[in-house]
Amino acid sequence: MPNRKQSLRLALFVLLLPLANTCARAAETTVPSSQPGLAPILTYISSGWDTLTRSMTDCQTVVDPKLVEASVLYLPADFAPPPTVQEMQKRCKIHIEALPAIVTKPGQIDPSKIAPGLLYLEHKYVVPGGRFNEMYGWDSYFIILGLIRARRIDLARGMVENFFFEIEHYGTVLNANRAYYLTRSQPPFLTSMIMAVYEAEKAAGHEDRTWLEKAYGYASKDYENWNREPHIAGSTGLARYYDFGNGPAPESLKDEAGSYRKVAGYFLLHPQTGRPYLTEDNGEAGSGVGFKYSTQICDVPSTMAKPDCEPAKKISLSPDYYKGDRSMRESGFDISFRFGPYGAATHHYAPICLNSLLYKTEKDLQVIEEVLGRKDEAQKWRLRSEDRKQRIQKYLWDPARRLFFDYDFETGARSTYEYITTFYPLWAGLATPEQAKEVAGNLGIFEQPGGLAMSSTDADVQWDYPYGWAPTQIIAIEGLRQYGFNDAANRISYNFLATIAENFRRDGTIREKYNVVTRSSESGVHAGYQQNVIGFGWTNAAFLVFLNELPKEYVDRLAKEQTGPLASARQ
Repeated sequence: MPNRKQSLRLALFVLLLPLANTCARAAETTVPSSQPGLAPILTYISSGWDTLTRSMTDCQTVVDPKLVEASVLYLPADFAPPPTVQEMQKRCKIHIEALPAIVTKPGQIDPSKIAPGLLYLEHKYVVPGGRFNEMYGWDSYFIILGLIRARRIDLARGMVENFFFEIEHYGTVLNANRAYYLTRSQPPFLTSMIMAVYEAEKAAGHEDRTWLEKAYGYASKDYENWNREPHIAGSTGLARYYDFGNGPAPESLKDEAGSYRKVAGYFLLHPQTGRPYLTEDNGEAGSGVGFKYSTQICDVPSTMAKPDCEPAKKISLSPDYYKGDRSMRESGFDISFRFGPYGAATHHYAPICLNSLLYKTEKDLQVIEEVLGRKDEAQKWRLRSEDRKQRIQKYLWDPARRLFFDYDFETGARSTYEYITTFYPLWAGLATPEQAKEVAGNLGIFEQPGGLAMSSTDADVQWDYPYGWAPTQIIAIEGLRQYGFNDAANRISYNFLATIAENFRRDGTIREKYNVVTRSSESGVHAGYQQNVIGFGWTNAAFLVFLNELPKEYVDRLAKEQTGPLASARQ
């Protein structure tokens, strides 16, 4: 990455002024009687599930802290208001509306033409952190792993049932149940959630094949959203992320104030060959999208005289930039430089994460068909998964660099951006033993004192170096275990647990992400989402999952550390 503080030798003065996997076991996580040092953090996690649970009978659930406007509760167009909603309407004095049309797939309703609002769901759900009131797509898979570890299987099953409701009434598993998310999904973990709940109930003596058959119907339907245009990645036969909406992402306008201005400033100084992300706004209809900015180039003054300047021009970010920005948010990795600066080219890539997840989806649907005794249908899913596996091997594996990468299907070039998603093929079980060994041999690219960093590039955004996030720690570590690299998995998961525990001792909270270089909860970034939210669903889950998988000597060591002196935070 170029140094952002690098001075330009040319006299350039720029003003930017805004004008407007594996299935979780059903075993309960308990504190060993000889290890009281872990009791405080495990108690925090246990009580956190209730703190983070939302319900359509709670007046505060409808509130959206990410927006200034008052929010409403939306019901599907063909769905009669349940008595509980009618009662809440009277008690909470909230506004309830039906969506303007029946939704069968994403993008059928333009959210900009309706008021912001929460989309109704039938069951309780766990949100990622304390400031969220909606159920998120990929967050929920990791949350469900934690709920199963905590023996909260009914709550986990209810969340999966909510996704069935979303597919039936909102067209897909949504980014989250807000009206402005009706244009996009999130990484497809649905079959992984289904199998986790099914296996947990089966282990508890309550196998439910009728439910599994119902789940298959919804999951196979949602799968097709990823297997047709516009989610097809060119001629590769693979899938891509794609948001049906246009212009600035609504959820970013309050939380990420000024980010688009910073992005425009970056592209002004770093034009992207073949992909112009800035456009001049000449005042004509359609010449500018989203926010408008003013740019002017002036001489650097060397005397008291007024410097000479070129006339100011208005510019805006291009429609293609905003499509990439929105599609990056569907990937869950917002913001990263993985798909080009600020994720602007996300929709031009076949990503290794998405296609590994779809391979896993195809294998899960094969397993479900086998459980249900439908061998012919199972064979169809096996062939689909094998076809995707071959395409992943062709386009996304780099034998020279010994890692999996994303593929730009427009330029025909494989990315060289080292990113933690290289471990997804291990988690999904599609990597060969030789590839898994090669990837594990490159752990040094990502491994830091506090766990695995998202990338090797310090882009000054939250989904890159030096940050580590629970979901990708789980994917990577479970992938390593699947191929027998247990020593590495133990070492890395222990370091991540120790980072969480150390910061919990310092401030009594668990956060959504950590700086794995300094082992702190520091989260200052240049652009994008600025907070490090307290909660936090998937981090709580990672703590329980890793704690259960570590050998006893590691657990004893971790517990002992919690009663010793607290180390100073690294800078």
